[in-house]
Amino acid sequence: MLHDRVLVQREADPGERRSGSGILIPATVAMSRRLAWAEVVATGGSVRVVKVGDRVLFDPEDKAEVEVRGKDYILLRERDLHAVAAERLNDGQTGLYL
Repeated sequence: MLHDRVLVQREADPGERRSGSGILIPATVAMSRRLAWAEVVATGGSVRVVKVGDRVLFDPEDKAEVEVRGKDYILLRERDLHAVAAERLNDGQTGLYL
């Protein structure tokens, strides 16, 4: 990975979903512009905040997809990430950075 690039693997889409009130939403329904979560699998040398294994929130409309050894990944710049959910917690940190 070069510079500020982050390689992520998107979490599987659940298909059918349920709304908060219990209504079944089929997988074919187009949702409004919605952000997606993915797991970081590799980072470039200039990436400062994100580490391998973190979950990141990104806009699925602004992405570059790549296939490596039969697996699909998404290539992003670190600045295109909206949030990071990390297990590494320090004093007073919540683990979710916006």
